[in-house]
Amino acid sequence: MRLTLLLLLLGAWAIPGGLGDRAPLTATAPQLDDEEKYSAHMPAHLRCDACRAVAYQMSQHLTKAEAKLHTLDSGEHQELSESVYTDVLDQSCSQTWQDYGVREENQVKRLTGPGLNKGPEPSISVTITGGPWPTRLFTTCLHYLGEFGEDQIYEAHQQGRGALETLLCGGPLGACSEDEQVTRTEL
Repeated sequence: MRLTLLLLLLGAWAIPGGLGDRAPLTATAPQLDDEEKYSAHMPAHLRCDACRAVAYQMSQHLTKAEAKLHTLDSGEHQELSESVYTDVLDQSCSQTWQDYGVREENQVKRLTGPGLNKGPEPSISVTITGGPWPTRLFTTCLHYLGEFGEDQIYEAHQQGRGALETLLCGGPLGACSEDEQVTRTEL
């Protein structure tokens, strides 16, 4: 098996247009400042991404719970009971958040993970996951549960993911508003 893999790699290197003709790809890990490394809170320049991640996860968890209810019924769409959507929203916050991390694109640090990636992916990049990011996302999620409440969040979810994201992240004081959004570039 190893010999076959080695021959395939060497063959690709020797073929015109193979790996040998391409410029080497390089990527470096984002250089995190002290706030990004050590603060217990989500850095201000990543709060919009964090809010969008929370809205996505809440929506995903609620949609899965609704799908289970729908398959058990006669095909008629029913709303989740208050106790069920409260539990589901708590579970959405209590997940591991391990699929999220930070990467640097064009000298701008961005939170990445499910529900956040927009547009074409860079050909190569390094994402830093784990560390403080899961705890920060957990705290951010609980913040939104406390600020808006399960009832208002579920009502927005029923209107569609865009409505939930608008409720949590939009508005004049939301994490994604023009006034709140902070873009940092490293020089």
